[in-house]
Amino acid sequence: MGNCCSDEAGHGGAHPVGPAAAKAAQAASAAADRFLRSRGAGASTQIELSLSASNLGDQEYFPKSNPMVVVYSRRKDGPLEEIGRSEVLLNSLNPCWTTKISVQYQFEVLQPLVFQVFDIDAQFHDVSEKMLKLEDQEFLGEASCLLSEVVTKRDRLLTLKLGVSEHNLPNPSKFGELTVQAEESAGSKAIMEMVFRCSDLEIKDLLTKSDPFLLISKISDSGMPVPICKTEVRKNDLNPRWKPVILNLQQIGSKENPLIIECFNFSSNGKHDLVGKIVKSVAELENMYHRQNSENFFVPASNAHECHSKEVLKSQLYVEKYVESNRHTFLDYISAGCQLNFMVGVDFTASNGNPRLPDSLHYIDPSGRPNVYQKAILEIGDVLQHYDPAKRFPSWGFGARPIDGPVSHCFNLNGSTYQPEVDGIQGIMSAYISALRNVSLAGPTLFGQLISTAMAIASQSLADNQQKYFILLIVTDGVVTDFQETIDAIIKASDFPMSIIVIGVGGADFKEMEFLDPNKGEKLESSTGRVASRDMIQFAPVKDAHGSGASTLQSLLAEIPGQFMTYMRTREVQTVS
Repeated sequence: MGNCCSDEAGHGGAHPVGPAAAKAAQAASAAADRFLRSRGAGASTQIELSLSASNLGDQEYFPKSNPMVVVYSRRKDGPLEEIGRSEVLLNSLNPCWTTKISVQYQFEVLQPLVFQVFDIDAQFHDVSEKMLKLEDQEFLGEASCLLSEVVTKRDRLLTLKLGVSEHNLPNPSKFGELTVQAEESAGSKAIMEMVFRCSDLEIKDLLTKSDPFLLISKISDSGMPVPICKTEVRKNDLNPRWKPVILNLQQIGSKENPLIIECFNFSSNGKHDLVGKIVKSVAELENMYHRQNSENFFVPASNAHECHSKEVLKSQLYVEKYVESNRHTFLDYISAGCQLNFMVGVDFTASNGNPRLPDSLHYIDPSGRPNVYQKAILEIGDVLQHYDPAKRFPSWGFGARPIDGPVSHCFNLNGSTYQPEVDGIQGIMSAYISALRNVSLAGPTLFGQLISTAMAIASQSLADNQQKYFILLIVTDGVVTDFQETIDAIIKASDFPMSIIVIGVGGADFKEMEFLDPNKGEKLESSTGRVASRDMIQFAPVKDAHGSGASTLQSLLAEIPGQFMTYMRTREVQTVS
């Protein structure tokens, strides 16, 4: 899951770059990541659900049940969509179905599942399960849960009470239970790590050398390319060597399946020029590595009369490293008891506007419509809360003056002197509204103290050997003024089990905030010359947390599993207990 570029190893033979080039590389990699997402790539892993039930219905009414279970997904505020059916088991009130239901797990979104159990009438036993009309069958009960509720359980096993929805049963007090067990695809654990380099790339820019990156796609059943991975952007480099690329077997399906490897020249307007491409399976790439062969890029011939004609280029691709291994996955750690703890920092600077006026970013609408701060917290928190059984969330404000006090750049949102934690997402909402009534908006916008405070909690958790990883959400309406202090705090925080998501709201120009998101290109550097040990912070401006804004927030969340796994590898946490 997450980005396929490893955070391990250096650039090898890369050319040294100065501060200006490094900053340009960061922006280029960020834009290339957006390009990857625009082509349909995302972080997911295949899950197989095994289902069983006990004490179905009431034996007085269903003495010989022939049960089948139908599984649905529900998109946000949408109708049910069927994703699979079990087989029909004859004469059983305690069925254990053998058919496994496949579903794609996506960390960044809520995935509601609905299970409906039916007693299949004997007259339909010769009919295929897929062809059965459910309205002709007896309804035995319904249960629902989020997929995240299953995968976070020990052994990924969750037992649900069957109940009734719109269906009417003779005795609605006796439905029995449904047990759901999730198993991750074995292919997600089989890892292939490769290092690519190119030689003699064509010059696409008039005044500078090319800024190349690779985009790797698999070919779908429909024949269309589906992006699964990209490298970072290499600035002004016609002979680039990229960081290791990590793929798993699940992503590609088989080592024999062809992959399309495209080399693009980065363009700041998002219209990246195709330098060339090759089509090779992983097995063929492995063979290239062992034989130390290269492959020439090609492009469709401009004067071609046939669709398969192509122009072979002098530019070549090499595989400098190929290693296969088995690794624990993100879900291995989660189901073994590792928790994700949500933390929040809210900007209370005066630039937000008077909270009592409707044009303020902090305005609390009497109708209950959430403002941009509330929307961002709800969108992120609704996903993360299910990975924390206690649901006790540290919450702070910054840039405000509490009653009878100086301006504070990190104060507890609940007004407590010592305890920053609140109960649940609604606890954050209540503390936020209360804080608006009890502080005066001030400034400037400073992140350093907030990040250091959150880091202290992560540091103490690590010292106590707790299985916890922290995600700090900072919602702000302006550009930070303590640039170096913020960078220094981020550098220190990269050594601890935490990630930082910064969301910009309102109409400010957030261009200067791009320094917060290295986006796997160049690393941040502290005032003492130290660089971050890994990528663990990302930034995005969001004017509205619904619509396109919601997809932006999801893309930020999608990076968390990869950052989590990079930390685990960096700390050499190879086993789960």
